[in-house]
Order: sequence, then structure tokens, then C-alpha cells
Amino acid sequence: MTTLFKSARGPLARPWMVAMATVLVLRSCGGTTPIKTLLDDPSRFDGKTVRIAGDVESSIGILGTGGYTVNDGTGTLPVVTGSGGTPRNGARVGVEGTFHSAFTLGSTSAAVLVEKRRYTP
Repeated sequence: MTTLFKSARGPLARPWMVAMATVLVLRSCGGTTPIKTLLDDPSRFDGKTVRIAGDVESSIGILGTGGYTVNDGTGTLPVVTGSGGTPRNGARVGVEGTFHSAFTLGSTSAAVLVEKRRYTP
């Protein structure tokens, strides 16, 4: 029986442990979520903090507040900001914020991300 346990801790167990450690490190870094994933199952993310990254397609702002649309290649998502202004069209941005699902009707989902923090991806 001890031979079985020794082999379980041998070379075959190491790749599994390395894989688990890699997953934990990546999760702790807070990678981005594809916009398509958010829009495919909006109720799963509703009210949760998520991170996205992509290019700004359109933006409008006045006196430090406004909104802009981010396209990550999988979809587009409007972002609302309450401070710090809006990035210019074409800028590459990363955004962390609270995801809010408005509705899903057939194949259309309406949602918005309320910006908490913006960063350079």
C-alpha cells in the first residue's frame, strides 16, 4: 500500500500540481473575461466584478463623466464612467467594473459595465 502512495507522489503527480498552481496564479491575476462570455450568460455575471479589455469604438463624455463602447473581438459592451473622463475612440483599454444585465430577448442581450478602474492592458 505504501508503494501505491509513493507512486502517486512521483513524477506523474507533478504535472497535475504544476497545472493547478498555474490555474491559481492566473485566477489571482484577474484575467479578462471575453465579452461574448458575458453576453452569452449575463445572469451568471450580473452584479459581479469583471475585467474586459479591447478597443474603444465610440465614446462620449462631459465634465469627467460619460460612456464608451469596448470591442474585444468577441463582442461589444457599453461602459459607463462616473469620473476620470472617457478614453478616445480607437484607444486600447482594460476595464474593471460591475457587470449589469438589463435584459435578454431572443438572441439579443443588453448589458452595461459600470467602471471602477481603467488600466492599460
